[in-house]
Amino acid sequence: MKHISDYVSLLEKEGLLVGFDNKGEDYEVAGYTFNSKLATKGTLFVCKGAAFKEDYLKEAVKSGAVAYISEKAYDADVSGIIVNNIRVAMAVAAEFYQDYPQKQIPIVGVTGTKGKSTTCYYIKAILDEYEERCGIISTIETDNGTDRFESHITTPESPEVYTHLRKAVDNKLPHMIIESSSQALKYDRLYDVDFDIGVMLNISPDHISAIEHPDFDDYFESKLKIYDKCKHAIVNLDCDHADVVLTRAKRCEDVTTVSTKDPSADFYGYDIRKEDGKISFRVKSEKFDEAFDITMPGLFNVENALVAIAATSIWGVSVSAMQSGLHKARTSGRMEFYESKDKRLAIIVDYAHNKLSFDKLFESVRVEYPEHKISVVFGCPGCKATIRRHDLGVSAGENCDYIYLVPEDPATEDIWEINRIVEEYIKPYNKPVKSFDDRGKGLRQAMLDTYESGEKRVLLITGKGNETRQFINHVYVDCPSDIDYAKMYIEEYDCM
Repeated sequence: MKHISDYVSLLEKEGLLVGFDNKGEDYEVAGYTFNSKLATKGTLFVCKGAAFKEDYLKEAVKSGAVAYISEKAYDADVSGIIVNNIRVAMAVAAEFYQDYPQKQIPIVGVTGTKGKSTTCYYIKAILDEYEERCGIISTIETDNGTDRFESHITTPESPEVYTHLRKAVDNKLPHMIIESSSQALKYDRLYDVDFDIGVMLNISPDHISAIEHPDFDDYFESKLKIYDKCKHAIVNLDCDHADVVLTRAKRCEDVTTVSTKDPSADFYGYDIRKEDGKISFRVKSEKFDEAFDITMPGLFNVENALVAIAATSIWGVSVSAMQSGLHKARTSGRMEFYESKDKRLAIIVDYAHNKLSFDKLFESVRVEYPEHKISVVFGCPGCKATIRRHDLGVSAGENCDYIYLVPEDPATEDIWEINRIVEEYIKPYNKPVKSFDDRGKGLRQAMLDTYESGEKRVLLITGKGNETRQFINHVYVDCPSDIDYAKMYIEEYDCM
């Protein structure tokens, strides 16, 4: 076991230690957390975050914490390790506590503005086909070999990341996949994680607000950090700013490129077509020229599949496992398809929630459903990513025939005000807009309007996917997922 003094020495060695408020006994550290409710006897507690309260430390000490790490000293009965960067110190102590599991398992990190979850699940489907179960940390779920549960954040804090990696190693999982958000990369949640493979899918302005990224440059730079501690880089040549991405990727030992437009790419996807309810394509590389197919709707998913093929090829996976894995792959809440018995109403549930994902979704739907009108149900979050109110309003106005505005994690903002702002950006396009303060009611109205119109319509339900909570007034409120709503309203439609 490690003692308090071991953490003090480590943080001093890393240049993070400012001071040590030694209260005497050099206790063994038997737990490590930043959540006061999880503190137990022997815990080393981390005081972090702008909203941190001294009461949290008192609660942790009462539960048995023997020391704390913080950027400031507190009047406490336990030793205090004072540091100059709490986020880095928290990660350094976490990897030390878990005995550096990132050194013991190959990890692929996937970032980008759109398609992260789908790409992670394509990689997972291939690896599961090739070598049975692999681990994953993603927006949708976390699986470390011991625990498997629905996620409520894309990339958790560093102590949780290192806990999942430790369990994955102990369970002898052969690989780990980490969906890597810009916030995680910016705020050191993935500090010192060694990526065997790092992926940058694409980039477009998103998450720009006072509490996230102040501007696009900050957002882009945060994404590019995926390559700073990475062995093999994968770059999508079809993404915006590909030249900048390539330059950063060259810091890695080698770079693998993918493209559906540039035949010189290391993995070139071509002959892309929709047939028999699936998307078929061929991939040409130095090692093979083979046919593949994916059953998830969306022509844009070929780019995600290409990345998965490139990543698993680096790890020596067979082409047959790639083909079989991709064919079977499904991602909950991403491009989920439902159709009425009379074929007039098609519902697609997707997580699309920013300009890039909206534009790609609409482009694909127009190609795949040329005879259908397009209806979209969406909302914008409160208190963050305010750029989406403009971007999604404009994209919907340009591409859709009918628009329904609904709540999407309004936080402490008034939903009617959020919808009003979005509607202002839709107005120049003269598209009919209906606004709701209840997500389920908005979705149902879109279904009813389709029935009454007699038209063929594709109803796109975007933004929440398989999520079963709404963030309202500082509280997560349980609610049906968009998948639940889609199934419910297709059934109601068919009974009309």
